[in-house]
Amino acid sequence: MVKIDEVAKHARSGRAGATSVNVWTTEGFPANNDGDADAGLREVATTLANGTIFRIIEFAPGLTARNHRTASIDYIVIMSGEIDMELDGSTVHLKAGDVMVQRGTIHNWVNRGTAPCTLAVVLVAAKSVEAGGKTLPAVG
Repeated sequence: MVKIDEVAKHARSGRAGATSVNVWTTEGFPANNDGDADAGLREVATTLANGTIFRIIEFAPGLTARNHRTASIDYIVIMSGEIDMELDGSTVHLKAGDVMVQRGTIHNWVNRGTAPCTLAVVLVAAKSVEAGGKTLPAVG
């Protein structure tokens, strides 16, 4: 049964050049399939502690870097366009059809192209990364 079939009306922008829509969110594991509420309308931060977020993000051409790390495992599919992911002094160039898994590293998304880049992202709550016996906090 399809309960919601419409264009999302709740796009938001946390910084100039980046627009996102939360398609769906869940809290707790296993997730609860009961209820009729549109879980995409739930107000959430970048991630959802003990939950998931399915988000579509569009990065405009010229979008500049913003260092950040999340306490999540992110499954990312590049839907259209091209984008660079900068991390730990290296750059990975991604294009439509590419898939990546992001696991709590400090990273940046930079669109050096001439067209928007659209990503489909599923963020799954995870423990913070540990290195050298220290917990690396979420930032940005």
